[in-house]
Amino acid sequence: MADSGAGDPRDEQEQAEFAALPQAAQKRLVEMRGSGEERRLFTSDLSTSEFLLVKEAGFDPVGLVVGSSIYHVGYQAAAFSRNQEMTVLTQAMYHARELAMTRMEEEAEALGADGIVGVRLEVNHREWGQHIAEFVAIGTAVLHRDPSGRFRNKHGRPFTSDLSGQDFYILLRSGYRPLGMVMGNCVYHVARQGLNQWVATMGRNAEMVQYTQALYDSRELAMERMQREAEELGAKGIVGADVHENSHSWGPHVIEFFAVGTAVEEISADHVIDPPALVLPLSD
Repeated sequence: MADSGAGDPRDEQEQAEFAALPQAAQKRLVEMRGSGEERRLFTSDLSTSEFLLVKEAGFDPVGLVVGSSIYHVGYQAAAFSRNQEMTVLTQAMYHARELAMTRMEEEAEALGADGIVGVRLEVNHREWGQHIAEFVAIGTAVLHRDPSGRFRNKHGRPFTSDLSGQDFYILLRSGYRPLGMVMGNCVYHVARQGLNQWVATMGRNAEMVQYTQALYDSRELAMERMQREAEELGAKGIVGADVHENSHSWGPHVIEFFAVGTAVEEISADHVIDPPALVLPLSD
């Protein structure tokens, strides 16, 4: 654990967070961190190229970190013919992901890491019930070799990023740094088409305005919430943003849009951007 000084509330919080981790995780993290300046072993899900580029960027991988939350997603009824956000489901899906991310960050904190790269967020539905799912966050914790480097976020926590090792290297070399992985989601009920609507469009080319508006609104809500998280971190922008669509187990008329990306800020006015290079593969 990081030494913040005797009686420091942050140090006490870190100890409490570490104690909340599973005992097997505590043992693994303590063994990887080692004592003093000498670490015993690191684990990583980075490819060889990613590993070498992260090293070239001045960071050392210190361990694979994981967070998990098995969550029961509640029930919410929706009007048959009305477009509406399913706020109960939206909150459940966001909170479950946030729990997994926070626990992954706690493992990185226990390793003394400055950040986590290559973060993946996964949702795995289990056979224990239709509304039970496991939310998993996994990535590689990294530590900058210069102890004076400023890479933690504004809250003093390790940064998170879903960028690959290659993109992470290019980002830093170009004068930017990651602040955190930001996300927003929206679970939305898409109204069913009434009989009159079905008859009116049968055999005709016509926009399904009700469906268009539902998907448009829900995407916009997810993206707006992602942007709000970036603004709270004081970010200059978001890179690698993506919007995922999934129905999970709710049926065809309830859909979730999940927006995720890496918030970044400028750390240098001198942006070194390498020109594109032609690469010819030797394999067939």
